[in-house]
Amino acid sequence: MAKKVVCFGEIMLRLSTPGHLRFVQARSFDATYGGSEANVAVSLAGFGLDAYFVSKIPDNPLGQAAVNHLRGHGVRTDFIVRGGDRLGLYFLETGAAQRPSRVIYDRAGSAIAEASPEDFDWARIMEGSDWFHFSGITPAISRSAVALTLGAAKAARAAGCTVSCDINYREKLWSTTTANEVLSELMQYVDVYIGNEEHAATIFGIRPRDTGEAGYRDVARQLMDRFGLRYVAVTRRESRSASDNAWSGMLYDGRDLYVSRKYDIHIVDRVGGGDAFAAGLIYSLLSGKDAQTALEFAVAASCLKHTIPGDCNIVSLDEVESLVEGDVSGRVVR
Repeated sequence: MAKKVVCFGEIMLRLSTPGHLRFVQARSFDATYGGSEANVAVSLAGFGLDAYFVSKIPDNPLGQAAVNHLRGHGVRTDFIVRGGDRLGLYFLETGAAQRPSRVIYDRAGSAIAEASPEDFDWARIMEGSDWFHFSGITPAISRSAVALTLGAAKAARAAGCTVSCDINYREKLWSTTTANEVLSELMQYVDVYIGNEEHAATIFGIRPRDTGEAGYRDVARQLMDRFGLRYVAVTRRESRSASDNAWSGMLYDGRDLYVSRKYDIHIVDRVGGGDAFAAGLIYSLLSGKDAQTALEFAVAASCLKHTIPGDCNIVSLDEVESLVEGDVSGRVVR
């Protein structure tokens, strides 16, 4: 039987400018659906896991379209609650070269932002689950979402699930002070921490007392000591321009610091890259892969996501494993 993973968060309608047009130039927008935890669920379903996405979505055609998007990728939607007034939106202007991408959120008052604890039977949702995943975006959207996320994390811990959190700090949604307060409480229920190079310092005030890899090990050790974690995963993005990045990662298990290979990426769409990393790590650890193999799979999966338009990482296990094994040619597969 496939492992069961529960992902909780918000799915939104994404409206992006065609090509690399600026917002002020656009006369139409390309529509798709996405959101951090929804993207993780799509990836995990593609890897063959029993992936559930939990949220509250308005009972209207836009809400149904979001559900259809998830179902079309094999995600289980059994525990999605229908109700509320609106589906959250975000607008994306894709940058190029030295012009960065830009995001505008329009998600205030969305169905999940105004959901109540009574909407979700967490004990039932977590029954038989092996893993629960959320991101720092979900508690950032409203005060009620903080209570929802905390209730879910507590239920997951009670059910014996491994719990992961992708910090995913969004300065447009909340302050570092509030993020520290909320996430510090949530981290008490987390086993696997996922973040970028800046999150530990920005949110938790944890800074390296050394340089290089020793500094990363030191930060990971401090995070483990403070929150009782099992793993600390760090994504490393070297942004040479909006179009070209270098991408790699690190994973610390309390004893050893594992470092991945580095990929040079020409970006098609970087949105969802971190979610693809999280999904690759979750899949690998649930599959019993050792730490180095799990890290390499996660980084390779995320590398591929940067080449795919939209929020979701539409790749197969074989494609990721081929990249892990060193096939970086990009030649036509005939």
